[in-house]
Amino acid sequence: MKNRIVKYLIYSWAFLLLLSLSSCELIGDIFEAGAWTGGLLVIGMIVLAIWLVSRLFGGRRRT
Repeated sequence: MKNRIVKYLIYSWAFLLLLSLSSCELIGDIFEAGAWTGGLLVIGMIVLAIWLVSRLFGGRRRT
């Protein structure tokens, strides 16, 4: 039950984040900060997304 509530909270947070950020606005802000900073932010977001997906759907496999 607790895992289910946590998943719903994460999904609702991600949905609200997607609705609040316009992709063009986000890209513009990243490139205003500079190419290196933008690259690091993009890589960090990709790593964070992969980590979150693996935690939500991967779980721990016991052999």
